[in-house]
Amino acid sequence: MKMLFGRVILLVLICAFSAPAHSGEKKQILGVFYDGCDSICEGFKAEIAESGFNAELKVLDLKENKSRLPEAVKMARDMKADLVVVYGTNATLGVIGTLDDRDDPRYLHDIPVVFTVVADPFGARIAESFERSGRSNVAGTFNRVPEATNIEVIRKYDPEFKKLGLLYNSNEKNSVLKMQELSVVAPRLGVELVALEIDPGNSDTPDPALIPVRIRQLKKNGIKWIYAGSSAYLRANGEVFTASAVENGIAVVSPYEELVRDKHALLSIAARLEDVGRLAADQALKILRDGAKPGDLPVVRATKFAYVVNMKVARQLDRFPPISILQGAEIVGK
Repeated sequence: MKMLFGRVILLVLICAFSAPAHSGEKKQILGVFYDGCDSICEGFKAEIAESGFNAELKVLDLKENKSRLPEAVKMARDMKADLVVVYGTNATLGVIGTLDDRDDPRYLHDIPVVFTVVADPFGARIAESFERSGRSNVAGTFNRVPEATNIEVIRKYDPEFKKLGLLYNSNEKNSVLKMQELSVVAPRLGVELVALEIDPGNSDTPDPALIPVRIRQLKKNGIKWIYAGSSAYLRANGEVFTASAVENGIAVVSPYEELVRDKHALLSIAARLEDVGRLAADQALKILRDGAKPGDLPVVRATKFAYVVNMKVARQLDRFPPISILQGAEIVGK
């Protein structure tokens, strides 16, 4: 009897030390977001709340200012965060650096980090592959539609499509990487890419007044379709970007759904932002609730994408979507 009792006690102790953290212990999560608590942030919070896991999300709003990134690292350490979720390529690089920075004290190495909305985590050397990040404390998500898919959708919309316009910001790593990717992908699909740097020679934030200038240059180059690429700058200046395009008879295809819903982009093929936030929260739950090691988790991919078409813009451009796209699209701007 004593031997049986001893075995039971031993089993209880083993389980206590090997089990993941109990949900009753409140975990502190720092969310580093580029422009406030947007739909991705809200999706993250909703997934955590609905899971019943006891965690609190504290949001650091960078206010589109990269110079605040060292503050994010300090804040995570000071509050002894159990996990950090970070939004965007520039913010992720500011918090964890590249694979070459694994021992650099300026970045987080001992706190779990989940990155999200990174256009090319492998080209930016944030992660090694979809199978693993290559860093013990880093996990992530991937939400972009393959660029070949975007090009094929435009071709379905406009069978005469042969040229694609792109504006890029050399001060955003993701924007440059997307330009380089499209420079390879577009010609393979029989499409000429006309890519213009927004503000050449400016090492700071580009002048928004140059956006309409570059749009007019694209029009002179025969561009009828422009892709928003990957750029927090163009997203933040979405009104002038999309309005200038429409004024010049150019349709904008955007990975940012809100540029279609709230601005003047014509078409979006993208994962829902709230779903992206929920995907990041699922990674966080695997780490905090289930005891998974971040570096053992694959970079999880969004699998559901939706078309959104702005019919008001379609009428302005006299460019109505074919039935094959209308059947599966959400229509806004009626």
